[in-house]
Amino acid sequence: MADILFYHLETRSLDSVLPLLLEKTVERGWRAVVEIGSRERAEALDSHLWTFRDDSFLPHGMDGEDSDAHQPVLLTTGSNNANGANVRFFVDRAVPQSADGYDRLVYLFSGHDPDALAEARLAWRALKDAGHPLTYWQQEDSGRWIEKAKANAPS
Repeated sequence: MADILFYHLETRSLDSVLPLLLEKTVERGWRAVVEIGSRERAEALDSHLWTFRDDSFLPHGMDGEDSDAHQPVLLTTGSNNANGANVRFFVDRAVPQSADGYDRLVYLFSGHDPDALAEARLAWRALKDAGHPLTYWQQEDSGRWIEKAKANAPS
């Protein structure tokens, strides 16, 4: 059963947090797919991931290309998993519906968007009711992540 991590963004933006999480994912030898709420935002994230830091290179691609299956990180607005990822990220109002086929789901949402908060609460309840192990992380003012809640899968 997949581990599901909820990241409540408070002090740092998605643009500063997502690349770091993706780097850690790739360093572990995992593949990732990032589901994004809109094509425009996906294109903006694509550009950002190429330039977010001068000393870094994060190989990735946008879905719909011949190279999708070879990408360590694939950006998409759909529910496909063309690169065989074992980690799925949900950003920019994309909401997890199922953990099937993944080792881990990572759901990032803005604490400054009331609609995103409401969607996160609904997703937490639905995934908890489905028996998934969940962990909720919230940013402190310093940007440090603090585990605030945990729901374990039934034994």
